[in-house]
Amino acid sequence: MPSKRRRLRWAALPLGVAAAVALAGCTTAELNGYLPGFVDDGPAATNQTERVSSLWVNSWIVLLAVGVITWGLMAWAAIAYRRRKGQTGLPVQMRYNMPIEIFYTIVPLILVLGMFFFTARDQAAIETQWDDPDVEITAIAKQWAWDFQYDADSEDDTVWTMGIQAQPDAEGNIDQSQLPTLVLPVDQKVTIKLQSRDVIHSFWIIDFLYKKDMYIGKDNSWSFIPTRVGEYAGKCAELCGEYHSMMLFNVKVVEQDEYDAYLETLKDQGNTGDITDAYDRLSNYPGTTPKNDSEEGEE
Repeated sequence: MPSKRRRLRWAALPLGVAAAVALAGCTTAELNGYLPGFVDDGPAATNQTERVSSLWVNSWIVLLAVGVITWGLMAWAAIAYRRRKGQTGLPVQMRYNMPIEIFYTIVPLILVLGMFFFTARDQAAIETQWDDPDVEITAIAKQWAWDFQYDADSEDDTVWTMGIQAQPDAEGNIDQSQLPTLVLPVDQKVTIKLQSRDVIHSFWIIDFLYKKDMYIGKDNSWSFIPTRVGEYAGKCAELCGEYHSMMLFNVKVVEQDEYDAYLETLKDQGNTGDITDAYDRLSNYPGTTPKNDSEEGEE
């Protein structure tokens, strides 16, 4: 037995070395499951992007291992217990096997609890909001475009942009420069407050690997740190009406001085003040009763 174990160890050694070499040769994209948000010569798109990809990739590794073992056992049972030549009738029927029954109960329970733990842990970290963010922005969804308001302590210093939905040409091509654009400063703590003017939308920056729903009458928020300068695509991820597919926007992560200059440009254009409630389409918020015509007449 000892010599057999030594042989197994020596056999496993080259396999381990080969696996280490193969993994060392993987690119950043390969190590993160080819998910968006990663480049080979720079950081991930945000401080939370790698956390999301690790949860996704590691979950698939565990599930694939479980699948391979299950498929292997199924194939082994089908081959080992196949009907042989000359056999007739049914094989001996077993009512139950207590060790196997316990195994089939405990192992899935451990897997479910393990995946729940890591998901809850990562979600809690991602959902943690900054107490004092460097930048506060309100993203307002509407059918079928986006408004972005860059909040400040003074309403005179609060600036905004209003966008329109994508306008494809006759061939279906979209001029990306005409889409609403959200500008973010790199390496700064950002909190985005999410609001809707009408129906349920979903705020999704694809490379950031996270999205959050937006409701009228119930605000949401998302805190993160953009960690790589660049341009990213965003869209609504909740079916919100006829032109849902045209509800697109751009995200530009820039250096702090460029971000400050952009806000000054909006201020010079006269885009100042708070627009969060200016164009909301629905008046029957949860917990309120809309006035009828007679009540309005009495006033």
